Amino acid sequence: MLYGFATLLGCQLVGEAFVRALALPIPGPVIGMTLLAALMLARAPLPAGVGEVGDGLLKHLSLLFVPAGVGIVQQLGRVGSEGLRILLVVLVSTAVTLVVTAVVFAGVARLMGVAATEQATREGEP
Repeated sequence: MLYGFATLLGCQLVGEAFVRALALPIPGPVIGMTLLAALMLARAPLPAGVGEVGDGLLKHLSLLFVPAGVGIVQQLGRVGSEGLRILLVVLVSTAVTLVVTAVVFAGVARLMGVAATEQATREGEP
């Protein structure tokens, strides 16, 4: 389990170093997660504890929202004065996210349907 945690932190460290060295506008942990995903896709030998550590972190994911909640409480005055704008931005961004997700899903479903149809045709199925 310790090796799994060290692997996750190592990927995050490499991501942070990469972002700072190249002055990228992307958070380091995102680069670290991408690196971890690439390692898994490459079937690199990862410690067995990575999945166990990931499961443990996911079980306590709600604790990671506590700092955000405290930040909102500290800025209640600002939230009160700009609440309508914040609400509008949240609603618009949610709508845009739903539309983009639906379009991407439809495109992937169409591609997968075409791929499944071609494979079935090659195998002699109707």
